[in-house]
Order: sequence, then C-alpha cells, then structure tokens
Amino acid sequence: MTDVHHTYDRIAEHFAKTREYPWPEVEEFLDGRSGGVAVDVGCGNGRHTELLAARADRAVGVDASRGLLATARERAADREFDADLVAGDAERLPLRDGVADLAVYVATLHHLRSRGARVASLDELARVLSTSGAALVSAWSTEHDRFSEEEGFDTAVDWTLPGGETVPRFYHVYDPGEFRADLRESALAVAESFVSSGNCYAVVHSEE
Repeated sequence: MTDVHHTYDRIAEHFAKTREYPWPEVEEFLDGRSGGVAVDVGCGNGRHTELLAARADRAVGVDASRGLLATARERAADREFDADLVAGDAERLPLRDGVADLAVYVATLHHLRSRGARVASLDELARVLSTSGAALVSAWSTEHDRFSEEEGFDTAVDWTLPGGETVPRFYHVYDPGEFRADLRESALAVAESFVSSGNCYAVVHSEE
C-alpha cells in the first residue's frame, strides 16, 4: 500500500474537507449494533470512526496515510470523541486476533493493486473479528453510473487539488460477482451482499 498512502498524504487535507458526513449504509449497518471494541479499517478523516466511538467501549481507526490520520485526530478533538488512531496496513492490521466486535472496511479495499492483496486484507478482517463480531465491507462497483464496463477492471481516478494539480489514485472497480467471489475466497462468511450508491457492500462475519 506504499503508493496509496503517499497519494493520500498529498491530498489528505483537501480530501478530508470533502468527507464530512458518514455514509447512510454505514449508519444503517451500525443501527442497533454495539460492542466492546470497534475497528475502522481505512478510517480516513475519522467520519465513521466517530460513529463507532458512540457504539463501542473502544474505537480504533487504522489508516496507511499519516496525513489522513492527522485529519482524523483533528476531527476527534473538535467533536470530542475518543478513538485510538493508528498507522497500519489493511493487509497486516496492527490488532490482535478476535478483538473486534464491530468493524467497517469501506472505500479502501478497491485501492489494493492485486487480488492477492485484496483477499489477504479480507482475511485480516476475519482474523481480528470476534466470533460474534460483524463487519461492513464496501468497494467501488461497475454498477456506478460513471462506468460502462460490466466486468471488474483497474483504473486511475484523479483527485484535483485547489489550484488544479491532479493526483492519480489507483482503483480496482469490482463487478458484483467478482466482489462476492473475493469474499468467498477469504476467511469471511457473508451474511448479506448488495449494491447501493454505486458500491458493492457485504455484511460479513468470521468463519470461525
């Protein structure tokens, strides 16, 4: 994820300003759920970590970009919520086995360049989930209006900074069948999968 974290370090401050509100799909997933420890994988500016902090005794946000983690710390201070915000790779989460009762892994999986890396990150999510834990996973989908492709593909999507500079970001855009196949290949059990707002989603549990 080296190139990914460098990319987001460059755009972190501007990116964070455009990501003020949580996704409704995450709010719906968390409705009625709570736990001792909740984990936000690819936490960005902490907008979903904030939701987790209200539903768990301890919230942990993990991101490869130290720039984005800095914006998450600012958000936590401004909004007065407690969270442990740590640098880490989605393929090697800095968390012990079975620690998470709740997790969200949204808008991050699609930044990993190889299928092996993506499935490894799903395995990591399974590893850190408790036996009764649940997680929401999402990735950008070919079902989005901007795409005409029917099968999953790799692409670069530019982020435009104030002043006009563009910074390319790698994406693997999933087709829904491919998304489900990667989940099946991993150590996660799928309770539900669906497409919403141009993204593939799945509610998952650890198979163990």
